[in-house]
Amino acid sequence: MFWIFPLSLLIIFEVIADILAKEWSLKTHLWYLAFGALASYLIANSFWLLALKSGSGLARGAVIFSVSTAITASLLGLIWYQEKMTAVQIIGVLVGIVSLVLIFWE
Repeated sequence: MFWIFPLSLLIIFEVIADILAKEWSLKTHLWYLAFGALASYLIANSFWLLALKSGSGLARGAVIFSVSTAITASLLGLIWYQEKMTAVQIIGVLVGIVSLVLIFWE
């Protein structure tokens, strides 16, 4: 299960990139935020390669990565940026959490 470490770093750097991208979208004159986001996306995807090489599997790894970053981004949007979600969108996030439980279930 060594693949969990690079997959975790992938998720962390993806979230950092998402924050920088959001900040850039709010403050378009700060180009270093855009470059920081691009650099963080590049680093994140380097860890994706390591996670695949370490045995995460494409199907399992992609689901864990996608759902984890979606849930984290949703929480950041709600808490940090005061964005709103509909009831259906909240149900979608909850279904994502259930999917993570099921994918780790053995």
